[in-house]
Amino acid sequence: STYTYVLYCKETKDAIIIDPVDVQIDRDLKVVQEQGLRLLYGVNTHMHADHVTGTGLLKQRVPGLKSMISKESTAKADQYIAHGEKIEFGKRHITVRATPGHTDGCLCFVADDESFVLTGDALLIGGCGRTDFQQGSSTDLFHSVHKQIFSLPGECVVCPAHDYKGRTHSTVGCEMATNPRLAKTTVDEFVQLMTDLCKT
Repeated sequence: STYTYVLYCKETKDAIIIDPVDVQIDRDLKVVQEQGLRLLYGVNTHMHADHVTGTGLLKQRVPGLKSMISKESTAKADQYIAHGEKIEFGKRHITVRATPGHTDGCLCFVADDESFVLTGDALLIGGCGRTDFQQGSSTDLFHSVHKQIFSLPGECVVCPAHDYKGRTHSTVGCEMATNPRLAKTTVDEFVQLMTDLCKT
């Protein structure tokens, strides 16, 4: 139910890993080795409350690997990243978009050709991250999703950090049309919905 992503440049084999999980490090490093990749960065969309990040363990096993996260997350990292910056790996890159709401330090990562977006816990398939802890704000999350994710092309593939029904991806257009929390709701309606959900 928790997803990790390995992105790499086909030409240079430079790679980054997004949201590694401590108990899945062996699996992830096997993929890196099998593909002949050079892992440059371990990047987190936010400081996770539901699992332990694997970035620290990766740094112990991959010489030169640098950790990245938003400064607003208050987590420790080798490099802090902010809205609008690019994370480069070979001839490819992802662009950082700040999407606070689930936590203060949530980030999304948009592919250089806008073919996909890694949404972390901000936007899930048919849902979104909770907003009742870790400096969460339903108002901020609503505006983050609408301004930073729903502004992407409709065919842009949504790759979330979690899904509890085995689904791996959606699209921006699908979520804009069908997401029961964020499609066709006002900010006030969304805030009330999230308040009610947090009570259950």
